[in-house]
Formats: sequence, structure tokens, C-alpha cells
Amino acid sequence: MIKVSLEVREGEVPVEVAVHAETISQAVGIVRERFPGRDVRVVFPIDGEEFFGGAEEDGARDGNQPELVPDRAG
Repeated sequence: MIKVSLEVREGEVPVEVAVHAETISQAVGIVRERFPGRDVRVVFPIDGEEFFGGAEEDGARDGNQPELVPDRAG
């Protein structure tokens, strides 16, 4: 299980979500299903610690519920 951040955009306002899934493609699919009609992009660079270690830290979180990610700007 991996954890990847994705940007969801409708118009000018992007929202970043994090998803646990088996693959990056599956994570994108989960978010596209949850936010139909919106542009979905993987956020780069991918944080290696979160990508490979995120699922264990968060416990039994299922990948079908994207979580909002705090603003990374700063």
C-alpha cells in the first residue's frame, strides 16, 4: 500500500488530497471516481517517506476515502 498526494482542480481553485492505494494509477482512479468531471493530477515531487510508509503510520485507513492535505505552501 502506498500513499500519494493528488491535486483536484475545478476551475481556478486546486484542492490537494492524499490517497492510500496499491498503485498510483489506482489512487488516481479513486479520486476521479470521488470527484467526477474534475482534473486530477499527481503532485510531484513524491515524498518517499509518505509514499512507502504512509499506510503503516495511519493504520487501517482504506484507500477509498481521500483525505485533504494541509497547504504545503510556506
